[in-house]
Amino acid sequence: MPVYLWGATLFSRQGAARSISSHNLAALVGVNAWQIRKDFSYFGDFGTPGVGYNIATLIKHVKKILKLEAVQKAALVGVGNLGSALLAFPGFGVYSFQIAAAFDVDRRKIGKKKSGVVVEDAAKLHILKERKIRLGIIAVPEEAAQGITDKLVHAGVKGILNFSSRYISVPKKVKVINIDIAMDLARLPYYVPSD
Repeated sequence: MPVYLWGATLFSRQGAARSISSHNLAALVGVNAWQIRKDFSYFGDFGTPGVGYNIATLIKHVKKILKLEAVQKAALVGVGNLGSALLAFPGFGVYSFQIAAAFDVDRRKIGKKKSGVVVEDAAKLHILKERKIRLGIIAVPEEAAQGITDKLVHAGVKGILNFSSRYISVPKKVKVINIDIAMDLARLPYYVPSD
């Protein structure tokens, strides 16, 4: 569904048409048209046979399915090179995400603005509960990852996007998605034909 939302949003920005067929959307996002129709059918009927999907309605329905109708605030921990790049990344807006808080342990960074967000002391992660921030992004060195995770969980965070290369342990009620760029890159040579 996030891929379909991205495709519909991209098509909407092009402003060429008010509706999109499953074939056009499929070509844009790299899946089969029948797969799109099948996926959408699980959530109701919001297309018109022979015409396609009204783009604004499609975006609205997919955001509702993904629980992205309202802005989802996230806290970033670690404002080094990767964290700074994440703060500057404009693509979160497509999915209604906003990095609303940033934390670090480096005194030289605390109090300074990065991409419009003031960097706060990581010792104050407990304030996330008061701010009703339920999502966390970890971009810290691997040796600090579990400690930061524990603080995020204690502060009421229910979902964590983990960019550290360390496996983190969380209670069952917390969802973790691990992103290890180096590991993903290491998978590529297997699929690349030899010369």
